[in-house]
Amino acid sequence: MTEENNLPTKYQPTEVEAGRYQKWLDQELFKPNGNKEAKPYSIVIPPPNVTGKLHLGHAWDTALQDIIIRQKRMQGYDTLWLPGMDHAGIATQAKVEEKLAEQGISRYDLGREKFVEQVWDWKEEYASHIREQWAKLGLSLDYSRERFTLDDGLSKAVRTVFVKLYEKDLIYRGEYIINWDPKARTALSDIEVIHKDIEGAFYHMSYPLADGSGSVEIATTRPETMLGDTAVAVHPDDARYQSLIGKMVVLPLMDKEIPIIADDYVDMEFGTGVVKITPAHDPNDFEVGNRHKLPRVNVMNEDGSMNELAGKYQGMDRFAARKLIVSDLKELGHLIKIEKMNHSVGHSERTGVVVEPRLSTQWFVKMQPLAEEAIKNQQSDNAVEFFPDRFNQTFIRWMENVHDWVISRQLWWGHQIPAWYHNETGEMYVGMEAPSDTENWTQDNDVLDTWFSSALWPFSTMGWPNEASSDYQRYFPTSTLVTAYDIIFFWVSRMIFQSLEFTGERPFQHALIHGLIRDEEGRKMSKSLGNGIDPMDVIEKYGADALRWFLSNGSAPGQDVRFSYEKMDAAWNFINKIWNASRFVIMNIEGMTVEDIDFSGEKTVADRWILTRLNETIERVTELFDRFEFGEAGRQLYNFIWDDFCDWYIEMSKEILYGENEGAKQTTKSILVYTLDSILRLLHPIMPFVTEEIWEKIPHVGTSLVVAEYPLVRQELSDAQAATGMEVLKEVIRAVRNIRAEVNTPLSKPITLLIKTTDEATDQFLIANKSYIERFCNPEELTISGNITPPELAMSAILSGVEIYLPLAGLINIEEEIARLEKELGKWDQEVKRVQGKLSNERFVSNAPEDVVQAEKEKEKDYLEKQKTVRDRIEQLKTIE
Repeated sequence: MTEENNLPTKYQPTEVEAGRYQKWLDQELFKPNGNKEAKPYSIVIPPPNVTGKLHLGHAWDTALQDIIIRQKRMQGYDTLWLPGMDHAGIATQAKVEEKLAEQGISRYDLGREKFVEQVWDWKEEYASHIREQWAKLGLSLDYSRERFTLDDGLSKAVRTVFVKLYEKDLIYRGEYIINWDPKARTALSDIEVIHKDIEGAFYHMSYPLADGSGSVEIATTRPETMLGDTAVAVHPDDARYQSLIGKMVVLPLMDKEIPIIADDYVDMEFGTGVVKITPAHDPNDFEVGNRHKLPRVNVMNEDGSMNELAGKYQGMDRFAARKLIVSDLKELGHLIKIEKMNHSVGHSERTGVVVEPRLSTQWFVKMQPLAEEAIKNQQSDNAVEFFPDRFNQTFIRWMENVHDWVISRQLWWGHQIPAWYHNETGEMYVGMEAPSDTENWTQDNDVLDTWFSSALWPFSTMGWPNEASSDYQRYFPTSTLVTAYDIIFFWVSRMIFQSLEFTGERPFQHALIHGLIRDEEGRKMSKSLGNGIDPMDVIEKYGADALRWFLSNGSAPGQDVRFSYEKMDAAWNFINKIWNASRFVIMNIEGMTVEDIDFSGEKTVADRWILTRLNETIERVTELFDRFEFGEAGRQLYNFIWDDFCDWYIEMSKEILYGENEGAKQTTKSILVYTLDSILRLLHPIMPFVTEEIWEKIPHVGTSLVVAEYPLVRQELSDAQAATGMEVLKEVIRAVRNIRAEVNTPLSKPITLLIKTTDEATDQFLIANKSYIERFCNPEELTISGNITPPELAMSAILSGVEIYLPLAGLINIEEEIARLEKELGKWDQEVKRVQGKLSNERFVSNAPEDVVQAEKEKEKDYLEKQKTVRDRIEQLKTIE
């Protein structure tokens, strides 16, 4: 064997993977093939945020996409996998501000222009990190088409969408209660708020009636907002307070009178039935205030401190003000009681601070008409097909209950809103470009929510709004989206309604929704728990292929997966098994070329069986890939490679390879290399590095597995009879080996082996293939016959159509053998009971398909036969005792 075709004795992933990715890039193998006759297949990568390095969740997400696109590429599709990254507005700005804070600098010290320059520098640094990680994972991305959500093309798409939605009255500007992040000083959408249960309190206070006739009791969890109260409310039907409607109360601490109003919003059964109304600090109160034309008094600054309308509390942090307000109420006799409680409080997803409901002028997308179209589309032939399909209902439910989307953010990093205000008249202009007399106009300071631009990702990356773009014409709508279930609301839903609105098409045909990566205990990975795993560390130890194998086999679609190093060990061991099997094949085909591969000679039953099993595996794996069931596909591959190919066929091939028949040798060598080649092709989408390394060492045609043809079923190579016979042969060999193990008789020790057959066909088959039995069972005396009288002292096994006896005088303990057989009899008793119970169920027999019922009847016959044989053997042994 030549040195260049030799594989090292041990699989070393670092050596196998080194330099391989760059070779693929140099050969431009990841670009579309340019074949206009081929069917296009496209995926756009969910753009990672340029906030840091990728985590295991990204590795899982992108590994699944790479598996899909690599297989489709091999199947001859004209494939495009488009890479890119997201500017991630609030998240990236927060990271850069943290970095500046360490230097004692704030963004305000730098000013907007200089600060944005700093963020661009950050983006370039972390984008290069992300590309390095993509390379380590082996992602077959077309970097010539890489996009960024703030590049010129996407910025034009964003402005186009904003202006068109504005012109259709689907974008509006208004003063509403929004979720406010006091740390980032920006608005948040509902889904950027995480609710956590924390310890809080109901503060019960008395508001005195202005006429001195008494007081009303009110409870709140946020006493600092009382400074902005503009009314108290009761239910119009509440008999307790009918006489108070229209009267005034004195707002404690502020010494001003506010009215008592009647509104259906008040729950008579909750608390005292009297509530404070603070239109500038509560969304429900805002609506009540609108109905009653109440003033809106905002008592807080953007950073969560109290403003000039908060009186003596001006300048205090909201929570410090809360403590002092409660203290002052107590001192003035207005604090009735403090009732401790746990309640759900919104926190900013990005900064972690408590979100403040706050009156603010923001830009909104009117969601109802867009949501209605998205729901309607899911009932049409143009629907996005979710895998698993239960996530379609998740999507529909959210769309049915969606609120208007606040899209403005008080940030400097992002797409600045294309709206300008006249410096003198206050007139507003919305357009693609700034007004011509720019000195008289000032652009809106706010930027758009990150998800506004990423919602356009599937079509903006293809060149839209230029609908004549060749990529847009060829690859949009995209074929498959792969993402986790936690961003269905954030991203998937928004891509769907924006795509339908602006292209009239769904953004992708399939949406494969996977779960989240968790630790061994099932906990979500997080910095606070310290249980995060860096995928680059895993690759360093096990290799990218092992990580990809684990990630592709970790769970069913939609389910979470638990990471463990034990599973990584198993993944590495599997690849090492493939490596060693490949070494065996390569050592035995030295000098062989593609032209030498020839199946025309006479094939052994093992040859015919492995080709049949290969066909079955190709068919099943291809079906499972089409349904994105990679875990089950992996199980099929694992079983075929480890059990059928390595443990059985390779061992059986030695019978021929070490023999004298040169014609048979050539056939077996051909089948070995053909089967290994097919295995490498099947595995390549999942583990590209090691498969390419091995493939280069065997006879092949083509430059790379990346663009090699994916295996197809060759029906002419299937042989059902050989497959059935081989299963009998394997069952016999396993049974003998199991018996040897039970009585501690090593394989090296020759034995007497009696095989009693129950039909002529099995008898002839086993005699014809007795060389395998001799090789794997090591009998010094082998008898295969239908006329065997079972010996008294023997270990036995009852198989379908075959009884096996090993006379082991001096080795067998009759009592132990009876005990073993009684245990086996118990097993067959249970099976008989189960199958007969099924067949006695009239509903099953009448409703189940005919072939299913027939299969159960065949099982009953088989189990009864085994039950009788074991029972007879027990009785026979008992007579010897």
